[in-house]
This record gives sequence, structure tokens and C-alpha cells, in this order.
Amino acid sequence: MVTGKSRFLRPTDWIHPAVVPPAILALAAGFAQFVATASLSDVAEAFGITTSEGDELRLTGTTLGVGLAVIRLGSLAALPLASRADRAGRRALILICTCLGLALTAVAALAPGFWWFVAILALARPLLSAANAVAVVISAEVTRTDERSKAVALVGAAYALGAGTTVLLRAAGGEALGFRLLFALSVVPLVMVLLSARRITEPKLFTNAQSKALPSIRFLLNPVPPAFRGRLALICLLTGAAALVTGPANTFVFFFAESVQNLDRSVMAQAVLAAGPLGLAGLVAGRWTADHLGRRVSSAVALAGVSVAAIVTYSSGPVGVVVGYLGAMFAAAVYTPASGALSTELFPTSMRSTAAGWITASGVLGAVAGLALFGILADTAGSFAMASVYLAGPVILLSLLYIKLPETRGRELEEVDSDLPIGPIQL
Repeated sequence: MVTGKSRFLRPTDWIHPAVVPPAILALAAGFAQFVATASLSDVAEAFGITTSEGDELRLTGTTLGVGLAVIRLGSLAALPLASRADRAGRRALILICTCLGLALTAVAALAPGFWWFVAILALARPLLSAANAVAVVISAEVTRTDERSKAVALVGAAYALGAGTTVLLRAAGGEALGFRLLFALSVVPLVMVLLSARRITEPKLFTNAQSKALPSIRFLLNPVPPAFRGRLALICLLTGAAALVTGPANTFVFFFAESVQNLDRSVMAQAVLAAGPLGLAGLVAGRWTADHLGRRVSSAVALAGVSVAAIVTYSSGPVGVVVGYLGAMFAAAVYTPASGALSTELFPTSMRSTAAGWITASGVLGAVAGLALFGILADTAGSFAMASVYLAGPVILLSLLYIKLPETRGRELEEVDSDLPIGPIQL
């Protein structure tokens, strides 16, 4: 079997210039995608209504939940976009999607009403989701198996840094920094992406695969070979289950903290600051467990941890908000290297971006269901705690299904192409 060592970076080069630029684009995507979450309380107030008595009312949890679900639902378009990267190339796709997504996010600052705001972000989100998915693919395709989880962790850390920056900016700006100005600041990462564009390179693994005679694309989506459909379906199910919890857990937490628990925005800003080193520790732990205990075990334990933390966040008062949020951030950081490496290692180069698109779409569907159900349950039951239990409890059990996937630790990406099976393909 040909290992193709020349196609990969040196083992110590997981922070090589070929990996860092995609991470920068993931940072930009994280900023643009999380800015709505960080400013959700301001959005609810800005687009609220004024009664005949002159009282100003915020948008309800149901309205916010449905609006956020529509935005997430737009990310389904990331599937054909990411799939296109298997034909048109990783570089062109990630640059176009990132730049357009950031530009639309900046335009959302001018939205005259809530549903205009939702519509603009629903157009931006699939572009940013596809860019982030392809960034993970690029980082995996230029690194060896013993460095891959580190490279995936770097992309995940960059995305988290971009997301956390929105919260810190909002806290530092105080009341003077409304959601419109915060959205307008998306032009800053847009300029950053344009300056780093020429440093984005096409992975040699992909260009070598493209040198083979590939049939021209006839459909919007590239087909998934039958041998890989079982594992793709299972990992999509697990990704959707994870998003069912992380969607409302990460999106509603700032609204819940400020509008329900009456915590000052500076408290959550400090929590975000604390989440930085904690998230870094989680990425290191996740990388170690993925490489030593295996991708499957690490993913399963981390997903269960995220679910437990989500329940704590909404069930334990003001202190529980902070503790649960930090616990969820740590568990999600552990989850990132293992699940990201597993998702890229299960599929060959010819369909890796297509698989990433399907996995992204499954996450979208899970998050949409989670956001809609969480908002409705919180309003009808009058309890955020019960909403979190109903959503996160079953996911703890579903996390055990990771053991049904083939273990890919120690496998090079080219081995997926050269000998098809990686253990039993089962559901």
C-alpha cells in the first residue's frame, strides 16, 4: 500500500501555514455565526413591540426560538455547497462562502425588522457553515493521522475564539454597542480573510485525486457510494443528536442568563473569559483521548458530558448557569477533535466534503428541532429546566451508539481510498 508521505505535512506541522489559514477562516465564521447568539437579548429588545399603554415588550421565547430555527434551517444549503468542494476544489469554495457570509452578516445590521433580520442571516449561515466544514476537511487532508486531531482541534479553537470575541466585544462596549454595530463589525474579519486569501492552498491529496478521470457532476449533490451510506447515516444521527442539545444550550444561555436569571452581562463575559483556557484544556484532553483511547470512546463520553452540562445550565439557578455553561464548553471542546477527526477519516477523498455537507446538514436539523422545541417547551411549561431535561436526557443514551462506528485511530486518509472497509459497516 502506498502511504504517500510526500502528500502530507511533516508530523510537527499541524500549525503549518497550510493549516493556519483555514483556521483563520473558521475564526471569521465563528464570529459571524455566533454574533446573533451573543446579542440575542438586545435583538429581542430592539425588535420588540410597544403596547398602546406605551410599555415596551421583548420578543417572546417562542418567537425567538422559531426565528433562530429558521436561521439554522438555512444552513441546510451548506450541504450542496460543501459537496461542490469535491468537484470545484476546497480553496475556491471556502473563500467564496466565507466572504459572502461575512458580507451578508454585516448587512443584517441594517435590517428594519426581526423577520428581515432572520431572512438575511438565513442566507448568510449556510455559506459560513459550508466554509467551516471545508476548513475541517482541509486541515485533515494536509496532516498525518498522528497530527490530524490536533489540526482539527486548531480549527475548532479558532471557531470558538471567533464566537467568544462577540461576547467580549458586547461586554466591553456596554450599552453603547448595540446589536447593529456588533453585526457591522463583521467587516473586520472580512478584511482579515481577504488579506489571508492567497495563503489558502489546495490540499495535494485532493489535487492528486482530481488528476484521475472523474465524471462531470450531473446532480446538485455528489452521490454517496453504497458502502459508505451506513456509517454516514449513523454519524449524521449522532451529529443531529448533539446539535439537538448544543443548539438551545449555546444559543439561549445568554438570553436565559440576562432575561430570566437577571445576571449582569459582565458575569457572562467573565464566564466567556474563563471558558477560553478551559476550552483549550478540553481541546488538549480531547486530542489526547482521541489518539490514545480512540475516536469513538472520546466522542461518546464528551457528548454525554455536554448533555449533562446543558441540564445543569437551566436547572440550577444563577450559579448553575455559569457552572453548566463552563462544563458544556469543556465537554464540547473534548468532543471537537475526536468527532472531527472521525468524520473525515471515515470517508475517501472523492466524497469527503460531500460527507461533511451531510454531517453539517444533520447538525442543522438537530439544532432547528432543538431551538424550536426548547422555546416552545420553555413557554408552555414555564420552565427552562424541564425543556433541557426533555431534550438532553435521551441524547445521553444515544451517545452510546458511537461504539457502532468503525474505529479510525491510526489510519491514514489514503488507506480509506486504497482499502475500502474500515471495520464493519453497520447501523
